Amino acid sequence: MTAVVVIVATGGANLASLQFALKRLGTDALVTDSHDTILGAERVLLPGVGAAQDTMRRLEANGLDSVIPRIESPVLGICLGMQLLFTSSAEDDASCLGIIDGRAMRFEVGVSRPVPQMGWNAINPVDGNPLFEGIPSGSYCYFVHSYALPVAATTIATAEYGIPFAAASQQDNFYGTQFHPERSGDIGARILRNFLTL
Repeated sequence: MTAVVVIVATGGANLASLQFALKRLGTDALVTDSHDTILGAERVLLPGVGAAQDTMRRLEANGLDSVIPRIESPVLGICLGMQLLFTSSAEDDASCLGIIDGRAMRFEVGVSRPVPQMGWNAINPVDGNPLFEGIPSGSYCYFVHSYALPVAATTIATAEYGIPFAAASQQDNFYGTQFHPERSGDIGARILRNFLTL
């Protein structure tokens, strides 16, 4: 694959596993906060680990909060990176990028259902979305999160953890996965490959 791929330097994110997963697919990804490089890339990944408000502050400090919504090539937000694409998060009442309408809410703790959700969970993609080409319903992906988006018109895959939630979302060229494809074995590799060939 020859697409120019960049990973947005959000700060605080562990990027090694994502870079390694892309390298296994034959793609070298540049980690950068350069506005011009991000806007000129053929594929952009927005990772996220940690708290929404802290990450948004880092994006704002670098002016990336105004750059990311202007990207015209395919974008994939991963975990917190997906949540940041939405309007807001209940975590510290954070305002996010506002590209997709919605608010991330915290899971409620339940019997045998600790928060955060950490581990493998089945996803159910909607039919026909190219991000999930070749991915059967019931495939397992790896999740680590305390907050999630409700199922909505922009949901392209669902999962359940006490309640149904958006395992993946899309609006226009902006995609997001609540799970970590780079940690999801062959299924995750196929999803990343699909993203690189959208």
